[in-house]
Amino acid sequence: MSGKLKILTNGLLKENPSLRLVLGTCPTLAVTTLAVNGLGMGLAATFVLICSNIAISALRKIIPDKVRLPAYITVIATFVTVLQMLVKAYLPSLDSALGIFLPLIVVNCIILGRAEMFASKHGILDSALDGLGMGLGFTLTLMVMGSIRELLGAGTLFGVQIMPASVDPMTVFITPPGGFFVFGCLMALVIWIETKTNNRIPRKMGCEGCPAKGACAGGCESGAQAAEGGEA
Repeated sequence: MSGKLKILTNGLLKENPSLRLVLGTCPTLAVTTLAVNGLGMGLAATFVLICSNIAISALRKIIPDKVRLPAYITVIATFVTVLQMLVKAYLPSLDSALGIFLPLIVVNCIILGRAEMFASKHGILDSALDGLGMGLGFTLTLMVMGSIRELLGAGTLFGVQIMPASVDPMTVFITPPGGFFVFGCLMALVIWIETKTNNRIPRKMGCEGCPAKGACAGGCESGAQAAEGGEA
């Protein structure tokens, strides 16, 4: 049971996909001008993560190794298409707010990375827990970022006026520079928490410390060696 719990909670802080692995940064910065947008994007990605992890885990012994990445993308695209149809039908305002970033979940590095690094190597239950944990970590990050940016930039929270009308909102927080600032502060906060709780994980540069090592099959390492040989 402790192993299952570790898989579930791994994505919340220790390997948070946005704040520790720095994956899915584009939607993280783009849709978090409002808390509700961050929550919607996070839940959408969580749905795709869980479903694609389960499907890829179930098919992992059938999919040929040479075509695994195209096969994974096809599976992910199927669930994204289903999700997009549901959101268009029942949540048109959210579909309009997320715009192009909803279909772009297909190429989200978090989802493809978990398919390659975890679901293709583990059972269905563990893969589902991994997808849920990573999705919750991603959702929590987007919701916290969206809440901070909306509160400071517009004076509201989930559309409800919080700050007094006499206080001018700092609109810089709903602009791209404000998004980068809040994102950096949250990354620093997570590192500080890891340090204070003695859970800091040393991250190495190069392939050994790269979260996408399994996906690129060491291509960056061979490229670096070729570059060294050319310099020599």
